[in-house]
Amino acid sequence: MYGERQAGVPGAVVWWRHADSAPETAARVLPDGCMDLIWMGGDLVVAGPDTVAHVIGEVPGEPYTGIRFAPGLGPAVFGVPAVELRDSRVPLAELWGGSVGELIERMGESDDPAGLLEQVASRRLREAAPDPVAAMVTEGLRRGAGVAHLARRAGLSDRQLHRRSVAAFGYGPKTLGRVLRLGRALELARGGSRFADVAAMSGYADQAHLAREVRSLAGVPLGTLLGL
Repeated sequence: MYGERQAGVPGAVVWWRHADSAPETAARVLPDGCMDLIWMGGDLVVAGPDTVAHVIGEVPGEPYTGIRFAPGLGPAVFGVPAVELRDSRVPLAELWGGSVGELIERMGESDDPAGLLEQVASRRLREAAPDPVAAMVTEGLRRGAGVAHLARRAGLSDRQLHRRSVAAFGYGPKTLGRVLRLGRALELARGGSRFADVAAMSGYADQAHLAREVRSLAGVPLGTLLGL
């Protein structure tokens, strides 16, 4: 069973999957601009920002606990630019070194691994603040603002904004905009809206544009994602 809740860390969500007797079937994790810290199989793993869907094959039913950081928040937690983790899954020890061994021991002994992840994230964010431009860019893109407008608002050139975005999100603002727009489209489609209406309300030129973007980012048609 999968569940999630808002974390005690602003801009983060705690999620978990309980152990089941049956194996978990293949799953498709869509790009969302986020980064995750995951406790799985006795190890801590960092999931970087994806540019395309990440397909997880069938795995034994085992528990997972993770904390998902909103776009732009992860680099402050992990201590590296997001682009270095783009489309990657790496052990946390590769980023933090030997100090992770003690944390893994604590995770294994903890009755509340999610709470421990929140404590770790809170401490890291007290030590290093995220780029303030990242939150402005994310919110602006969610509202449909153009990249040039966001650059002017931030007092940056388009090129400077691109560099800051690559460090914060793992890719430029145009790609993040595509990813966020896909998320809006899926919410509408799952709510029962017709595909043509989904395209119009999400800012696509037409339904064909929506279909191309879904295939590009998700790797399958929209109907397949929705189980139709």
